[in-house]
Amino acid sequence: MLDKDIIEQLKSIFGNLKSDIVFLLQQSDNAAQSSEMKSFLDDVASTSPHLSVVESNDKAEAPTFEIVKNGQPTGVKFCGIPNGHEFTTLLLAILNSDGQGKNLPDETLASRIKVLKGPIDLQTFVSLTCTNCPDVAQALNIIAILNPSVQNTVIDGAVVPELVQPLNIQSVPSVYADGKPFSVGRSSLGDLLEKLESVYGFSDNTALQPVTREYDVIILGGGPAGAAAAVYCARKGFNTAVIAKSVGGQVRETMDIENLISVPKTTGPQLAADLKTHLSQYAIDIFEDRNVDSADVTGSEKTLVCGNETFKGKALIIATGAGWRKLSIPGESEHIGHGVAFCTHCDGPFYAGKRVAVIGGGNSGIEAAIDLAAMCPHVDVFEFLDTLKADGVLQSKSADMNNIDIHVSSQVTEIIGDGKNVSGIKVKDRVSGAETVYPVSGVFVQIGLVPNSSLFKDSIAITRSGEIIVDERCRTSVNGVYAAGDVTTVPYKQIVVAMGEGAKAALSVFEDSMRGMLG
Repeated sequence: MLDKDIIEQLKSIFGNLKSDIVFLLQQSDNAAQSSEMKSFLDDVASTSPHLSVVESNDKAEAPTFEIVKNGQPTGVKFCGIPNGHEFTTLLLAILNSDGQGKNLPDETLASRIKVLKGPIDLQTFVSLTCTNCPDVAQALNIIAILNPSVQNTVIDGAVVPELVQPLNIQSVPSVYADGKPFSVGRSSLGDLLEKLESVYGFSDNTALQPVTREYDVIILGGGPAGAAAAVYCARKGFNTAVIAKSVGGQVRETMDIENLISVPKTTGPQLAADLKTHLSQYAIDIFEDRNVDSADVTGSEKTLVCGNETFKGKALIIATGAGWRKLSIPGESEHIGHGVAFCTHCDGPFYAGKRVAVIGGGNSGIEAAIDLAAMCPHVDVFEFLDTLKADGVLQSKSADMNNIDIHVSSQVTEIIGDGKNVSGIKVKDRVSGAETVYPVSGVFVQIGLVPNSSLFKDSIAITRSGEIIVDERCRTSVNGVYAAGDVTTVPYKQIVVAMGEGAKAALSVFEDSMRGMLG
């Protein structure tokens, strides 16, 4: 089932396995699916003497296998063949079970995972075409591997419609904990762990001892701006730390990138990986999967608190980027994951054969419409302004597709549905004032981003829209605090601009340090 090139690559990947890993396979009544799963696992197992397949006498609704290490269950299961984007999830699950893998959390995060109170039974529903699903599946697999009281089953929703339909899952990844909805959409390991802690608590609070870490410069955010700032700070000799949910930031949710100068074409996930590789070339401490609980920037020493960790630095560069902007209209919040979505790559397949709407006429909106038009019979695009904001090449491409209708001067006022499914949207014509209800099954919101600045709204000058106000050298209203990228007032939210601003912020830190302006 796997081609020879992949098998040779796997031999290299699994060349240093030390544990005996067994794929404990449960077949189903579907003979074709069962045979395909067995063939797939046999191919994977053929790449290392430490891998093997054992068939269980028990049956499952769909072919399912559990990863067993040295005779002990790891808590990780896969329902359906983990191909596509989930193939990497399988490889990492094998490596992580053996204590290997660059995605394994640092000691502080691992300690939190180990004292999470169980038992917890997680089901992670994915699509093999979903680009956001692997992050969630891999994070929950790590939690299961490190905590024996947690089990995570990665489920390909396409092979078990009898499970998906009763749950009315319309967005992936969708996570259920002990049979109850737990999480929908992209989440980091830190976010998921924090949520599990809030629901289930700790088995031993005393195991989490306070830790204080001191640096010359702390960079909050790991996107293009944060990564550039970190590299420049490290090259100037600063003891540097990066605190982030994930290296790459919002760029991880972008697919095709063709305007990063000197790189003709790449993808968001690849660029995120490249940023991480570049950071690893320098003495930079990276703390991923962190959520900042509080910040004190008033004194000469800047302090960030993340759970039991306290970070202190002489300078702080804020590069927290921005998140999806919501419509904030009736019907939106209650239908997120049930007809309202933000990522066409992840959730588009759920609406194949259905009429959908895209809100927003910028680059992301028109790109979303083009993607959806390949699988949906009709796509309506609604733009608030009287003209589209997307690049001409995208407008031309959408105009060539006969199943995309563009509506300008259109204000979406309500999303109509029953809480489980969307049935339509109400749109006001901003010229005539007339209101029309369009029958759609899905609504993809693409109206831009909101700056991630709320942590500093009471301590640093920001605009009404939430952007941190900076001068031409990325300085904020507080001495020793700098900001760069999409979170700031600098116009043009572009990757290449963010990188330049990150570098500029770091150079400003160096300049101010030389002048004795920092604590």
